[in-house]
Amino acid sequence: MTDNTLTPITEQSALEDLCGRLAEADFVCVDTEFHRETTYWPELCLIQASGPGVEGLIDPRAEDLDIGPFLNLIASDRQTKVFHAARQDIEIFNRLIGHPPGPVFDTQIAAMALGFGDSISYDNLVQRVLKKQIDKSSQFTDWMRRPLSQKQLIYALGDVTHLRDIYLRMRDELDRTGRLPWVREEMSDLENPETYDTDPMNAWQRLKLRMPKKDYAAIVVAVAAWRERVAQELDKPRRRILKDDAIQEIAAQKPRTEEDYSQLRAVPSGFIRSKHGQGLLEAVRAAIDAPDTYAPEIVRQTQNAQIPAGAPELLKVLLKHVSDENDVVPRLIANSADIDRIARGETSEDIAAMTGWRYEMFGKKAIALLSGKLAVSFEGGQVRLFDV
Repeated sequence: MTDNTLTPITEQSALEDLCGRLAEADFVCVDTEFHRETTYWPELCLIQASGPGVEGLIDPRAEDLDIGPFLNLIASDRQTKVFHAARQDIEIFNRLIGHPPGPVFDTQIAAMALGFGDSISYDNLVQRVLKKQIDKSSQFTDWMRRPLSQKQLIYALGDVTHLRDIYLRMRDELDRTGRLPWVREEMSDLENPETYDTDPMNAWQRLKLRMPKKDYAAIVVAVAAWRERVAQELDKPRRRILKDDAIQEIAAQKPRTEEDYSQLRAVPSGFIRSKHGQGLLEAVRAAIDAPDTYAPEIVRQTQNAQIPAGAPELLKVLLKHVSDENDVVPRLIANSADIDRIARGETSEDIAAMTGWRYEMFGKKAIALLSGKLAVSFEGGQVRLFDV
């Protein structure tokens, strides 16, 4: 970079120099630009990285550039990897290095612990924390095109230079308030390899099983696995192979012949005679003939204890009060499923709101409220809690 002109790294020596300087830091801020509208696998177009006093743009599409030095850096557990809305970026690196990078710090999740809102966007976070405005007009430009414009490069670099400043401020504030362990706890899902699983036999888990029947579930599993394999092989989005509604209709109708498929509304006309139609036919027939081979264990819902009338609504009032009082986003404390279970009188530790800091902040009060030991009132338009 010279004369304020940004130039992405395209030469090996420059990449090794950048990675050497980043390796000396205790954290690395990372962002990517990628393309996947027409592909199954995301196509990496640009890598942005920064650390204290150092930043750079890496062009992974540059001829003869081996991004191995950066991948080695990101694979190391010596440094914290800072992202905003990390999941898609981590998905890319998970495939490139064979496991999710870690430890991870996601500023979008951290923002929830600091009361900045649920799923706050990066530009809004920059405005809230740094009091700066970002020009987002380059966000949806073509990142595969070369050369990249200065406007694109300036926008891309800002994604990690602002992120560096935000991370330092958020880390200090979380440490000051004792909430840094909360955020670390929330990173476990992002660092879990199962989050990025692409095994075709697990692809059915993306779909909802609408009927608790073995023969139906077996077909959903078999067809979802077939679609996943084809999508991966062709590097095409799942929806371009077969839509979710078509899988559900096939599972419900159990077609065996080409004529049967012609009667289905969600399956494109003539699809079964296409190049991949025979594979679909075989997958469905195999599931019909041997459902035990494909069907997952179906846990039939037991009759849950009845939720007392008004209990969830009362708990939501309590949750809102507690979240406002502590400046934490409600969803970080308890979700709707937690609320329903607590309303039924459940207190088991597999309910997040019944463990750790969530229990001290909300769970304990929820139990007291439902047992009549805590009451809620409204005074001057404000919620008030008092012991009974």
